[in-house]
Amino acid sequence: MSSPVPLVENAPAKVNLTLRVLGRRSDGYHEIESLVAFADFGDKLSFSPAGELSLTVRGPNAAQAGENADNLVLKAAQAFAARVAGAGLGAFALDKRLPVAAGLGGGSADAAAALRLLARANSLPVDDGRLHEAARATGADVPVCLDPRPRLMRGIGEILSQPLKLPALPAVLVNPGVALPTKSVFAAWKHVASEALPLDVIAVAKIGNREEYLQLLAAQVNDLESAAIAVEPVIAEVLAALRARPACRLARMSGSGATCFAVFSSAAAAIEAAKPLSNKYPHWWVRACALGGG
Repeated sequence: MSSPVPLVENAPAKVNLTLRVLGRRSDGYHEIESLVAFADFGDKLSFSPAGELSLTVRGPNAAQAGENADNLVLKAAQAFAARVAGAGLGAFALDKRLPVAAGLGGGSADAAAALRLLARANSLPVDDGRLHEAARATGADVPVCLDPRPRLMRGIGEILSQPLKLPALPAVLVNPGVALPTKSVFAAWKHVASEALPLDVIAVAKIGNREEYLQLLAAQVNDLESAAIAVEPVIAEVLAALRARPACRLARMSGSGATCFAVFSSAAAAIEAAKPLSNKYPHWWVRACALGGG
């Protein structure tokens, strides 16, 4: 008798197109505002229901993923089981394609994919409140990854707008091969008044074309960029290399780094920009992609 076909979910890279840090709370967390989009590339997670909870990690970046006990896939599954009586668990297999501690929300995307798989296996709708409780309990970035569409995030990441219908952006993602823990970047961050105005979700939702979208993004910032460069100066080199490519419209760091993204005038231009970067910097992780619309 053949084994059941595993359930599969993509775990797309999360890119913070903008990031304002509004201040540090009394509990140590930081209040943020960020416009988030998801790439058409990321990790892949499969799930075989039944049996004990387990995780196997493979793929080009498996060695960076650390110990299974610390993996957010298992933490998400445990949070799910704690909230759904009689939940059926099973074996997860993670194809780790994204770099780790890279500002791309890879671990959070993996955890969100695990929750979607468990919801499917246990016949729960994705809007079940227990699923969202498990996401919040697993990590601050997990809720936005549950339904990976463009959104505005506020608070510590738990206050989410409705999905935004925005034009897709041809882009290149570059990570210089350094892991940059968020904690280290926030430790180097100094609170100064942001150069950018708060985003109005209604105004963002009215964006009708890519040119308007780019104008909005150009008026925004990543408040953690200078702190991240102070910790890992190679980030400045990445940004300079991206900005020097023909047809680059905008280059910025994502999240707390070290991955940076650049938006290009077309998908062909993004692909053409990625090739020489891969050749010149063979130790960098370089990927042409689209940052998805709603």
